[in-house]
Amino acid sequence: MTEFSADQIEDFKEAFGLFDRVGDSQVAFNQVADIMRALGQNPTNKDVTKILGNPTADDMANKRLNFEAFLPMLKEVDALPKGTYDDYVEGLRVFDKEGNGTVMGAELRIVLSTLGEKMSEPEIDALMAGQEDENGSVHYEAFVKHIMSV
Repeated sequence: MTEFSADQIEDFKEAFGLFDRVGDSQVAFNQVADIMRALGQNPTNKDVTKILGNPTADDMANKRLNFEAFLPMLKEVDALPKGTYDDYVEGLRVFDKEGNGTVMGAELRIVLSTLGEKMSEPEIDALMAGQEDENGSVHYEAFVKHIMSV
């Protein structure tokens, strides 16, 4: 499991504090995924729910945790396997019917909204902004580079 440096932990604690809306040095369970993402991780909602112990919707909204409880969870997420550039390109290549390095934007939108961890229309619109050419195609290698750089 990853060991974080003292400087990293201090940065994490500072970021954690920004999500404390009550002033009790704690955050709601439903903020944990957002904090992890703000700290450069990319856990799925399913991963976070599992790490939190599969809380109910009521617990997600009302239960709170402190930084000392959060840090081991962050370490667990940091240790999860990450997808690589090649993994994502290979996954999109399946939709490249003409073998020319592009996929149809409309098809990609459907995939993003229906498979795996489903995205909302506004999330998809933000992700796809400026990615489609005049024919409605997306050059998926450039698209993956764009996603991984955000």
